[in-house]
Order: sequence, then structure tokens, then C-alpha cells
Amino acid sequence: MIENKKSDEKAALKQLRDQRKDRIKEIREMNKAQNKVIEEISEQIKTEGKTVPEIAQATGIETSQVLLYVSSLVEYGFVAEGAKEGDYFKYELLEK
Repeated sequence: MIENKKSDEKAALKQLRDQRKDRIKEIREMNKAQNKVIEEISEQIKTEGKTVPEIAQATGIETSQVLLYVSSLVEYGFVAEGAKEGDYFKYELLEK
């Protein structure tokens, strides 16, 4: 009886994965794209602090997108807000 239940659960999970495989693939691609953006931003502020417009110009990513990512990276403790330069803060990558 227990074996039948496990077998049914495995079959149900396989069916669910098959039904959602396109969405899973789509989400994996989105994650790869997000990780690439984070990597590009991190590379820009690895050695010296930069403002959001400076990062955007260096990476070719829209300023609004850079701000969104930098804000998230600050929230999760990967990036720190540094000194203010004019109207903008410089952001610096924190060591892991």
C-alpha cells in the first residue's frame, strides 16, 4: 500500500513537471539574464564606487534597471551606499 502511494506521488510529480516544463525553462532563462545583469553591475563597482548613472553608462543597462538592481543588492547586503557625489550616491561592492 505504501509502495503504491509513493508510485502515485512520483507519477503525479512527473506529470506536473511535464505540464510546466515550458514555464520552468522560461524562468531559468529569466534567472540567467538577471544573474548576468548583477554580474555586470558588480564588475563595475568591484574596484571603486560608482553612481547609478555611471554604472548605467558603462554597462548599457537602463538607469531605472540599474537603480532597481542596486537597491536590491543594497537591501540584501551585497552592495553598500558610499559617499554622495553631487545628487547621487556612489555604490560599492562589499566583500563576501
